[in-house]
Amino acid sequence: MKEPDDQDTDGEKSGRSKSDGKHSLRSSKSGSRSPVKEDNKFLEDATDETLTEGEASNLEEDSDEEHLAGSLSSFQHEDLQSAAVSQQPPAPAAEEADEEVKKKISESFFYDYTELASMPFVTLDSNIPLDLLTLVHSFGYDCRKRANLQLLDDSVAMYIAGNQVVFLNLKTREQTYLRSSSGEGIGVIGVHPHKTYFTVAEKGSFPNIIIYEFPSLRPYRILRDGTEKGYAYVDFSYSGALLASVGSNPDYTLTIWNWKEEQPVLRTKAFSQEVFKVTFNPDNEEQLTTSGSGHIKFWEMAFTFTGLKLQGFLGRFGKTTITDIEGYMELPDGKVLSGSEWGNMLLWEGGLIKVELCRATSKSCHSGPINQILLYEGEVITAGSDGCVRIWDFETIDTADTIDETGLLQIEPINELQVDKNVKLFSMIKMSETGNNFWLAQDASGAIWKLDLSFSNITQDPECLFSFHSGAVEAVAVSPLTYLMATTALDCSVRIYDFASKTPLAQMKFRQGGTALVWVPRMVNYTGAQVIVGFEDGVVRLLELYDPKGLTVFAGRKKILDADIQLKQVFKPHTACVTALSYERDGEVLATGSKDQTVFFFEVENDYKPIGYINTPGPVCQLMWSPLSHPESTLLIFCENGYILEAPLPTVKQEVDDRDVVSYEIKDMCIKCFHFSSVKSKILRLIEIEKREKQKKLKEEIREERRKKLAAEMGEDGEKESQEEEEEEEEEEEEPLPEIFVPLTPSRILCGFYSEPGKFWVSLGDYDSGFLYHCEFPPCDESNNFKEQKDEPFDVRYLENTDDNPIQTITFNINKIMMFCGMKNGAIRVYVLNENDPSLTSLVDYWHFSVHDNNYGWIKSMASSFDDRFLVTTGGDGNIFVFNIFSEFMLRKDIKAKVPSPRFGIETEPIPEDIEDPKASSIENARRKREHDKLMKEVEEIKARKREQIKALRSEFCKLLKMNEELPRHMQFKRTDFDVDSRIRDEINRKTAFQIQQVEKELAWEKEKHELGLMKLKNRFRDPLESDTIVVHAIQSDHKISSYRLVQPSKYSKFKRASQSERKPSKPDKFEKEETGRKDSQRDGGESVLAQEESVIEKGKKFRPKTLSEIMVKNQIERTRKLMLKAERAQLKIQQRKKEWEELYKSKPDDGYEDPKDLEAIKEAQVCMGDFNLKTAPDYKIPEHMRINAAKKEEELGHLDSLVHGKKRHMNKCILSLRDFKVAVVEEIQCLVQELKHIQSTLHASKHIPIPKVPQIHPEEVPEKRFQYDEETLLNFEQQRMKSMDGKSPQVEQTGSGGPGGGFLKLSSGKNGDLTTRDSISRSSRASTFGLDTPKFMEFEKAEPTDVELEILKRDEIKHVYMQQYLVNRIKELIVTFDAELRLLRHDKLKLDTQMKLSDLHHITLFQEMLLLKNFEKQENILQERVNSLDKEEQYMQWKINETLREMEEKKNEITKLQEEEKALYAGFQTAIGENNKFANFLMKVLKKKIKRVKKRELEGDADEDEESEESSEEESSLESDEDESGPEDEVFDDSICPSNCDVTLFELALQLREKRLDIEEALVEEKKMLDNLKKEYETLSKKVKIVATNLNAAEDALEAYQREKQQRLNELPVVIPLKLHQIECVVFGEIPSDLSGTLVFSNHALRRLQERIHELREETAKQKKLNKEWRERRKQLVREKKEMTKTIQKMEETVCQLMISKFGRVVNLEALQTLSVNTTLEELKIRKLQKELANAKEMKMWEQKIAQMRWELMMKTKEHTRKLYQMNDLCTEKKKLDSRLNKLQNQQGNAFQGPREADMVAREKLAELIQLQAERILALKEEIALLRRKGGLILPPIQSPQENEMPMDLW
Repeated sequence: MKEPDDQDTDGEKSGRSKSDGKHSLRSSKSGSRSPVKEDNKFLEDATDETLTEGEASNLEEDSDEEHLAGSLSSFQHEDLQSAAVSQQPPAPAAEEADEEVKKKISESFFYDYTELASMPFVTLDSNIPLDLLTLVHSFGYDCRKRANLQLLDDSVAMYIAGNQVVFLNLKTREQTYLRSSSGEGIGVIGVHPHKTYFTVAEKGSFPNIIIYEFPSLRPYRILRDGTEKGYAYVDFSYSGALLASVGSNPDYTLTIWNWKEEQPVLRTKAFSQEVFKVTFNPDNEEQLTTSGSGHIKFWEMAFTFTGLKLQGFLGRFGKTTITDIEGYMELPDGKVLSGSEWGNMLLWEGGLIKVELCRATSKSCHSGPINQILLYEGEVITAGSDGCVRIWDFETIDTADTIDETGLLQIEPINELQVDKNVKLFSMIKMSETGNNFWLAQDASGAIWKLDLSFSNITQDPECLFSFHSGAVEAVAVSPLTYLMATTALDCSVRIYDFASKTPLAQMKFRQGGTALVWVPRMVNYTGAQVIVGFEDGVVRLLELYDPKGLTVFAGRKKILDADIQLKQVFKPHTACVTALSYERDGEVLATGSKDQTVFFFEVENDYKPIGYINTPGPVCQLMWSPLSHPESTLLIFCENGYILEAPLPTVKQEVDDRDVVSYEIKDMCIKCFHFSSVKSKILRLIEIEKREKQKKLKEEIREERRKKLAAEMGEDGEKESQEEEEEEEEEEEEPLPEIFVPLTPSRILCGFYSEPGKFWVSLGDYDSGFLYHCEFPPCDESNNFKEQKDEPFDVRYLENTDDNPIQTITFNINKIMMFCGMKNGAIRVYVLNENDPSLTSLVDYWHFSVHDNNYGWIKSMASSFDDRFLVTTGGDGNIFVFNIFSEFMLRKDIKAKVPSPRFGIETEPIPEDIEDPKASSIENARRKREHDKLMKEVEEIKARKREQIKALRSEFCKLLKMNEELPRHMQFKRTDFDVDSRIRDEINRKTAFQIQQVEKELAWEKEKHELGLMKLKNRFRDPLESDTIVVHAIQSDHKISSYRLVQPSKYSKFKRASQSERKPSKPDKFEKEETGRKDSQRDGGESVLAQEESVIEKGKKFRPKTLSEIMVKNQIERTRKLMLKAERAQLKIQQRKKEWEELYKSKPDDGYEDPKDLEAIKEAQVCMGDFNLKTAPDYKIPEHMRINAAKKEEELGHLDSLVHGKKRHMNKCILSLRDFKVAVVEEIQCLVQELKHIQSTLHASKHIPIPKVPQIHPEEVPEKRFQYDEETLLNFEQQRMKSMDGKSPQVEQTGSGGPGGGFLKLSSGKNGDLTTRDSISRSSRASTFGLDTPKFMEFEKAEPTDVELEILKRDEIKHVYMQQYLVNRIKELIVTFDAELRLLRHDKLKLDTQMKLSDLHHITLFQEMLLLKNFEKQENILQERVNSLDKEEQYMQWKINETLREMEEKKNEITKLQEEEKALYAGFQTAIGENNKFANFLMKVLKKKIKRVKKRELEGDADEDEESEESSEEESSLESDEDESGPEDEVFDDSICPSNCDVTLFELALQLREKRLDIEEALVEEKKMLDNLKKEYETLSKKVKIVATNLNAAEDALEAYQREKQQRLNELPVVIPLKLHQIECVVFGEIPSDLSGTLVFSNHALRRLQERIHELREETAKQKKLNKEWRERRKQLVREKKEMTKTIQKMEETVCQLMISKFGRVVNLEALQTLSVNTTLEELKIRKLQKELANAKEMKMWEQKIAQMRWELMMKTKEHTRKLYQMNDLCTEKKKLDSRLNKLQNQQGNAFQGPREADMVAREKLAELIQLQAERILALKEEIALLRRKGGLILPPIQSPQENEMPMDLW
């Protein structure tokens, strides 16, 4: 359960509502008067700051202002903020002070409680005593507050009640109180593990945590600044050294405290949502857990590089639904067990949900949230909202793990305790009583329980120690005579208390919660014994309180209570919750108000007879009748939405009968209305204006004084300066005034009261809070609309510090001097008023004290006792406080309320019937319903009269019709002539059709519904049937045979699931299979690609003829391939022969070899010979093939079902065919009977033979006819059903009880459902017609017959007699045949029934075995999976070992190869040096010199400079190492320079070989390292293999033991075997023993087989002896043959050696000789050479063709060039001729044209260039021809001149 929603409160605003208690206490003691600021705040700091003179003068002036303006101007927000800031000391100074204090704290230091505890606030100079109200007792309990029940010792419990901590003595029931220090509420409490300290975590602005010492209750330590607004949970560590706290909204700060030093150790934000709880791990104080809304978080204190930190890990829900977590528990190994909202437990490990725990069949552990989980004495205790406490096994939970994908694990509780109905357990505390297991439980339904969890024979029942209201207490009322009070709440209870003696007296439970309550005044009930209560369903109940001790004591009455309650009267005036009840001042009228916007009036004297009701414009929140001082009695009605009404006293009309009233609504009442309109913004505007005016006046006065001073000091200059300053100040703009604001939603009216006639005070919430408004009703105007009306108050009173804390309820003492106000924040405010002050002019001084919870404990109701000595308050936090009002007269200690005595005869009065249905009609609704029923009754009477008239007219019309029919035909009227108007009938028909259509539409849904229902019934009951029961009756006997009611085959015959018992392939096998598959796929892919390529090539070559060169190449390739194939065949043959020899040698047994089969057979014979190892034996080992599991058993069960189903189906077919045969027989008998009747109609009656009775088809024989029906059948069925419902025809009921099938069959047999066929009907009809026509024909034959006719008749008679006998015999034959068939089939069915019964027994056995195997299946699968996994792991390990051994062998080969290379290197170098080389030692030293070389990756990664430095350092180190390694006699030599006279090539060779040697050595070192690693890996794997093998053996043993256990359980199952007496051969003294449990059941076949086995074993023994003798002789012969064959082999080997020497000259290897083939490389080179020659020849041929082509082109070019030369010659000749002619002309014409022309010169030059170019081209062509004539000539492109393209075309 969560706490009620916190109200939005501001720390600063709530802080200004009252000063610190110690300040007010000091001010009251000192009696000093301090000035008050504008906001009327009394702010005093611990440093006693002083005020300046200017401030004091300002304050004094402000205090002289008017009260309204001054008081209203006091709630300026800026001033409040500055005041709040002024309260905070400077941070550095405060920290230094805290450090100093912390250093001085000692273990014996305690704080002063009187200085810490919050005290009431009293207005200064008011003379109101601080102890105006003193807390006397608390009757409530905040049962929904988290962890609100703690235990300090065996007899003292502690819980929070508003602003108090209550210490409750469980034995004496006395209470002690501890006040909060902040006055703003208490968040949570906690107790030290040693019970010596307890902590109180406050609420407010930066609240404190105070640790008190117990039992002295002295404040020991104070922890500050742990959160912003309040604490949600605190928890001490297991040792008590640390304290963890978590804050509430908004910061949710998690703090770890060293509380004795008042120091925070660690601090962090717990989460971003609400945190419910924080706890330490009892086994590890460095681990914590927090939980809350939708999360759980795991914390750990860890040391980081920055110091100690809190590291949090959020729990991840994964697939599980996110839930709020209330209860959880830390397990010793670090896991956490938590609850959930749906009641299951979640086991957390590593921040994840390991498993979810539930009960069997997936039932939740609790029906609702789990609120607490505890670990006590090795058991887990859970408490849930379902009121159950369950005990679980810790080991089961600790070792729980998931077994399937659901993540659920089913467990069952060890013990369980159901506390009571409607109990919601929230928390439990262990009581430390020795020898007992008692617990205190907090019940969220309003109780404290004492539970005994010992679960033994003497376990006590749960005991309810205390009972309280659950949730907010809605109303309270006090008795007008004594110290009794009554309360009600939404928990559906009404309780009576004696608040003087602090005792709860009685309570009464109802179905609905109470919302309003009033104690009936003495004017109505003089004894003051009645209480009237309103409930949330609109019901009002009158309860009577009495003392049961005054009643007559009946025998057997166990206990007499101090008080009891009895229901006296109940009525329901409203349809919504009742919010207000009020008696008129004279007690004549009761008014009730409700949220249904009505006010109902009742006449009290006339047993609360309803007077009437009025409607209101809004939900009613309060009712108040005018006091006696008012001239008229009026009712003040407050509505929540801003309306206030005044209604006069309703008049009671005595003469009017209640039954004649149609409605109780009062419509003629003159009601005054006041519609409140917000004026707060106007008031604030006026306050601002007044404030500014005062500031202006103050400034003018200061300015005037300054002007006077300047004028006195400086004269005129001073006046000018002052004027300039005034002008500058005037230029400053004033801020705009606050705007007028009216909220869109009207402020809610909270409470109010009368002041004067027509005037009232009202308190509002929301925006308009902070004031008390004085209003006056306008004159009553019936035409005025309430909703359009807007009214404003004419006066207001400012209420200090109530802007966000409005007054919720107001009550007065008897003399109206004290006004008690209940505030929204749970505080009580008391205003002391003057007498006769309706205007509340003295509403200034007040007393203020926080009592209830400040967040959700708003005061719901208040009441003072009849003598003004006590004040009772109830709040939304469920608390009920009783205060003693300050008085000069002290109360007596032994004061006690007096319970009213019972009235005479109260025990005999009948208790009125209570209204328990919340949907019951109200008084008004009941009245309206009654009126409606009355009207409907009158309408029905009118309808009945009309129907009688119509009936009379109909009878008269029928008489007319009858008279018309009696008239002659020609005089009769037609039926249409009676119609007055044909259109009327048409209209009636149309309406009828329309109505039918409408009815069909209306019934369409019902029709569809019933069709669906019928279809569902059919699908559920008929469709699964394969065949129904058919009972076929015999005709002449009572024998009958019934078929099997066969359903569809069972799931077992169709379902087959895989078994997990077989081992799965190991990982190496998978790898090998995958690799093989991969290779196969690659090979297949490669082959497919090659095949595609070959096909494409073949297609390309198919239509191209082969050349000679290709044929040569192909022949060469084929010849080489054949030689290679021949060599390969020879090699394969040799390898095959070797393999055969190896296999032969492998198969050769040793001398001492024995066949394993023989050994196994001998061993088995030794162990089992002569002994049948029964399955019941304890050492029976189940063979692998005989192991059974659920899947195999289901398959066996399915096989049995299919066999049974097949046999039953076959029998059903036989019975169905027999039924069809009977139908055919009946049809044939019917035809025969018809013919027999026809024949008998011609015979004399004396010759008639009795006609056999026609067999009938029973309804059981045709069950399918039951489902055939038609409309007539349905109508008959409906009529029968209606008659059976009316009970008028029992015969119909009897016929109907025979089943609907009979009726349906009878009806359908006469229609299309006939059992006879059409042929039989036609035959019978023909026979009947023939039989009927003949007599008619003979009726006309009246003459006597002749002799011939007589003879014919006689013959016909003989024939008919014979046919008659024949037909009768035929009928009997048919009947006998059918009965015989039925009896035979019945006999077969009886045998089949016997088999079916045996199969049913076998089916039961198999099913029991299957269920048993299913129970074993889960664990068996787990064991089998473990064996399989271990087997896989072992195989994988073995495969890894084999791989490692193979790699080790490869590495050894590599090492050997490297060593051989090194030896070969030294040998080669020794050979190169020679024998007598004087530098041999030097060169060998150079070769063997050890040099450290840098690895390649280091050289590649470093820079050049680093390389040089590394090389130099390595050289130096290598030199040093060489010097160290060399002996003292060796000389140091320089291997970088070749000595003189030494061969340089040998020196370089030594250096090269040294590098090679170093490479080999490095490789050798690497290989050795890898070999060592492989050896280590091999050793590790060997150890692992041994461990896995051990585990595998253990797992196999466990599986075998489990199989044995399963077999034993299977053996325990009873198997039914029916036996006859002759089958029992186990007799004792000739009698059958009574106990056959020690006998075995063998089949005869098995018994004969065992007896025959004895003879077989004897024969086998003789045979084996004979074989043994033969094999001994055979062995001796084989030994002799072996010796001879050895000699023969030696001779043949010698012969072969001689032949080889004679042929080859030496012994050669014949295998190498046989496998010797052609040189593959040489043959490939030859083929490539041949292919190259062919390609070159082809290319040469191509080039020859090109040369010929070029020659032809050259010839053509030459011819063309010659032709052009000839042409050019001709042109040149012609040119010369023209030149000569021109010369001549020039000479003749004169000197003007003498000399050469420029154009001629240009043309000449171009021609010369052209000639030269052509000559060059001719030379180039000649050279090209010469080159082409030689092989390998290079053809160059023709030479082109750059001017060739530029030559003009006209020159050519």
